[in-house]
Amino acid sequence: MKRLVVITAGLSVPSSTRLLADLLGDAAARAVEARGVAVEVETVELRPLAHALADHLLTGFPTGELAAVIDRVRRADGLVVVTPVFAASYSGLFKTFFDVLEENTLDGTPVLVAATAGTARHSLVLDHALRPLFSHLHAVVVPTGVFAATDDFGSDGALQKRVERAAGELAALVAGEVGAPLRPAPSAAVTPFEQLLREAGGDAVR
Repeated sequence: MKRLVVITAGLSVPSSTRLLADLLGDAAARAVEARGVAVEVETVELRPLAHALADHLLTGFPTGELAAVIDRVRRADGLVVVTPVFAASYSGLFKTFFDVLEENTLDGTPVLVAATAGTARHSLVLDHALRPLFSHLHAVVVPTGVFAATDDFGSDGALQKRVERAAGELAALVAGEVGAPLRPAPSAAVTPFEQLLREAGGDAVR
């Protein structure tokens, strides 16, 4: 059984961010199951966790439901993350959640990034903000990100095509298909940079 966790940072109810998260979560589940792999999908709304996140920043310890959510993210085989756009970047609530994760929590985890905004002029947030964030966290970001402006919902189907493509890429990673980037073992050894320099200069370490 594979586990997918969908994280949505929408602030309003109803929320276009949650709507996009549901589209992606459903498509990813179908894509994984189409590969003959059982999958369980859980959606996490960050809005109800705002106070717990603020407390975690001050105390350094997660409590209650936040602690449970962090544990589910740690054990996930793949993530779908969706944020509304504020000031040309991800929301503060979205960033705070990933700020409080322990180092190495997302190492090698396949992640599908997505965002919503009122107009298409914010679409660069995928490449200028979300990809750098998850690369820094050592996640494996799927090639296709999904941006949805207000007009994209209920349009000619172009959004759904992007959703299906991104979901297929995530499913390939989660299912471990041949040719998909592999999730590295947590204990993989890393050669110190100083050692690499010495070896390159002919002074191999023995």
